Amino acid sequence: MDIQRNVIALGFFDGVHLGHGALLRTVAERAAQLGAVPSAFTFDRSPAAALTGRAVALLTGVEDRRRLMENLYGIREVVVAPFDMMRDMDWRDFIADYLQKQLGAVHVVAGHDFRFGRGGEGTPQRLAEQCRALGMGCDVIAKVELDGVTVSSTHIRGLVESGELEEAARFLGHPHVLSGPVVHGSELGRTLGTPTANLLVPDGVIAPAFGVYASRVLLPDGETRLAVTNVGVRPTVNAGLAGVTVEPWILDYQGDLYGRTIRLEFHKRLRPERKFDGVEQLRAAILENAEQTRSYFAAKERP
Repeated sequence: MDIQRNVIALGFFDGVHLGHGALLRTVAERAAQLGAVPSAFTFDRSPAAALTGRAVALLTGVEDRRRLMENLYGIREVVVAPFDMMRDMDWRDFIADYLQKQLGAVHVVAGHDFRFGRGGEGTPQRLAEQCRALGMGCDVIAKVELDGVTVSSTHIRGLVESGELEEAARFLGHPHVLSGPVVHGSELGRTLGTPTANLLVPDGVIAPAFGVYASRVLLPDGETRLAVTNVGVRPTVNAGLAGVTVEPWILDYQGDLYGRTIRLEFHKRLRPERKFDGVEQLRAAILENAEQTRSYFAAKERP
C-alpha cells in the first residue's frame, strides 16, 4: 500500500503563535507545490518538562493545538507522538526511518532552534543535510520578531498570566483559547440571572490572570456567542478560596451544555477579580461587564 506523501512541520507548537505560523504557512505552500498533504508533527507532552523534570505550564492542550493548526493554517494531518519515543532515537533514524519511511515525509519544515533525537544531537543544519542525502526537501525558518521582540511561547505565557490578552493575541495571531467540557458548578449564577458554563482548566495548562474578560464562546453546534468570563476563586461567594474556576456567562443564550465541549476565546481583561460586599453588588458588576463586552466587540466590528 502506498504511503501518503506529507509535507511536515516539526515542533511542539504550544499556543500556535506567529512564529509557528511561519512554519505552517511554508508547509501549506510546499504541499501545494508538491501535491502532498500539509501536516504537522508534535509531541504528547512538553519536551522541556520531560528533559528537566520540572513542570512547564502550557498555553494550549493537544486538541487546541490541533484545531488551531487546522483552522488557521490549513494543516490536514497532525501527528501527536510520544516524546519519549523521539528522545531515545538516534537523530538519523528519526529522519530516515520515522519521518521518511513511516510518515511519508517528502519535505519537512523546522524552526531555527529545533532540536531532536537522543541527547538533542539533531540540529537544523543536520536535518537539512540529511534530508538532502535522502532526497527530501527541507526549509529551516528563521526566528520571527514583532516590534523587536522574538515571538515565543515563553513570552506569550507571561502576557497571559498577567492578563494582557490583547497583547498576547498580537503575538499569537489569534485570541488565547481554552477548550473543555462544561461541568457542574455551584449554580449561583442562576440565582443572579447570570448562569455560567463552568470549565475545568486542563492539567498543565495555564489560566489567565484572575479577573473578568470580554470573551467569545464557540458552541458545539458551531455558533459563536459573546460571553463575560470570570477566572479566579470567586472571593465574594467562596470564602474558602478552593480552586480556580473559569466561568463564562454566555450572553443571550439558553441551553443545556453540561458534558459538552465548548471553546472559549479571551479577548480583553475588563477588571481584576475582587470581593464585593454582597451578591447584589456582584450582580450589578457582572451586568456592567456584559455591557462593556457588547461595546468592546461592537467597536471591533466597526469599519
